[in-house]
Amino acid sequence: MSAAAPPFPSADDGQSAQSPGPPSGARKQREALLAAQLYYLQDLTMDAIARELRTSRSTVSRLLAFARETGLVQIQIWNPLESSAELESAITERYGVRAHVVPHASNLNEAETRDRVAMYAARTLTPLVTSNSVVGVAWGSTLTSMSRYLNRKATHGSTVVQLNGAANTQTMGLGYASEIMRRFASAYDAAVEEFPVPAFFDRAETKRLMWQERSVRRVLDVQERMSVAVFGVGSLHSDIPSHVYTGGYLDAADLRSLARERVVGDVATVFFREDGSASGIALNDRSTGPEHGLIRSVEHRFCVVSGPSKARARRGALNARLVTVLIVDESTARSLLALEA
Repeated sequence: MSAAAPPFPSADDGQSAQSPGPPSGARKQREALLAAQLYYLQDLTMDAIARELRTSRSTVSRLLAFARETGLVQIQIWNPLESSAELESAITERYGVRAHVVPHASNLNEAETRDRVAMYAARTLTPLVTSNSVVGVAWGSTLTSMSRYLNRKATHGSTVVQLNGAANTQTMGLGYASEIMRRFASAYDAAVEEFPVPAFFDRAETKRLMWQERSVRRVLDVQERMSVAVFGVGSLHSDIPSHVYTGGYLDAADLRSLARERVVGDVATVFFREDGSASGIALNDRSTGPEHGLIRSVEHRFCVVSGPSKARARRGALNARLVTVLIVDESTARSLLALEA
């Protein structure tokens, strides 16, 4: 729901009626939806809504806040002086994705920009997650930030499944990946399917044998039922190196191999070149991330990246057709389009 609206109410506004007590469950959702419709679409005042619902003005304020937090209301601001819409249209036309360009102040550093993009992405994801969804989540720095801003949305029968293993020679990686999965699951009342395998096996043959194990096969089967896949894009050339390149997952020989094979980035530890190709990249044979064919079969492929230094990696992911929804900051959007010039 998008509409011009009067200024947001404050929870500290005075009361115009005695409240019968806070609503709960389905009743609260119904009342929040009604309050939002009256406030944003019919321009009723807080006092008028309170009288209609026979409650207090402060309760109406809380219902409107609940409507925004749970995605019943999504606020959009259109500024004719901004170029974000033009950038979104250009990316959509070039790559066939639904692009969201996040504006930001020019004085923000890359970490601060990533945080802004992560917040926007968390709120944009909410409508895509419904009851009985299977949401695949890759670990990484961007997804860590995004997981902190997820809006609460009650669903039933939903599952959050980890897309790639997190262990390496230095750590099992369980705490790092588990915290991301836990936050996603908590936001959507979902069950969690963790993937307790290494990010990369030492030998491709080990992976082939492990993929036949019933315990591993069960998680792979859940991945194959994904309706939403959420991931960032790792980059070899980012000003802030992606976690897979700094967390002890790759040794010097691996990095030389990736450079030799002209790799620019990865999605869930499966690597690709700038043209989107992945064939002949030896490390992919040992990776526990989902093959690109599986990602491409998912209805909603939700990609979140920030930082102009990741433009080539972003372009590779788009050329590989791994993305249907793209969340990107304005500087990165410009850098991405500049590659096409």
